[in-house]
Amino acid sequence: MSDKQILTLKSLANTDSAYQSAYLEIGQGPVVLFLHGFMGEGSCWRSLTQLLQPHYRCISLDMLGFGESSKPKIRYDIAKQVAFVRRFVETLGLDSVAIVGYSLGGWVASAYALAYESSVTALILVAPAGIRDDSFCGRYDALRPLLWQTPLVDGMLWLARPLASAVGQREGLERLSWFRRELNAQPAARSFLIDRLRPEDAIDTVEKEIHRLRVPTLVMTGDRDETIPLWHSQTYASKFGAEIVVIPGADHALPQGYAPEMAELILPFLSRASTALPHRPSP
Repeated sequence: MSDKQILTLKSLANTDSAYQSAYLEIGQGPVVLFLHGFMGEGSCWRSLTQLLQPHYRCISLDMLGFGESSKPKIRYDIAKQVAFVRRFVETLGLDSVAIVGYSLGGWVASAYALAYESSVTALILVAPAGIRDDSFCGRYDALRPLLWQTPLVDGMLWLARPLASAVGQREGLERLSWFRRELNAQPAARSFLIDRLRPEDAIDTVEKEIHRLRVPTLVMTGDRDETIPLWHSQTYASKFGAEIVVIPGADHALPQGYAPEMAELILPFLSRASTALPHRPSP
């Protein structure tokens, strides 16, 4: 049984629907909001928030279209995610927050800070997406059939199992099958992929705007990250004039596999920004 709390949000900008937001909350103190990565959910932060909760009120949100939050059949973009996060923050009555954003969540966190800078006291960007990179286009063309919503693809994957086992690729095939199931179950993930197949689709990246922000920012990444290139994190850091830390031996799955290393970086950073962080009792 899920231990997530559910909060009903009033309609977002340009929509008539009320949405459900699911989130985890632990700890007392200044508020830190955690935004997960692509195809993830708020529970990815459990190991890290356990380490931070003696000092901070940690709130891990399932973003719109992910986890246990509402999954409307809409065209998903960063603006809708920002509106969802904003309505969540307002509904909880949080005047200001520090935000930790991972991968897609780092992109959303940066866009949120651009829209609501006065209510963001600090940013921690973990292997953040959101920098235009035309080399991504075409990289995953071979996986496009996984986006097709037809039983034919599932049948082909099932028929390929004996051959995959014979050539030692059963594990890879299982990963593809899992990826397809998750894409079909997560409309936000599917929409982000389908709507960004061409370079000209990258209209909501943030590299041209983030230089305006004056929010204290820490950028961290792993030196073995094969998902988000190092130069993306370096671009964030240079635009912000921020500190960047590269964690040795770490891949893209930082929240899941490197929580102690992250906590050692986050605690002193947030301490330096503590004068701006609000202290609110839990409801």
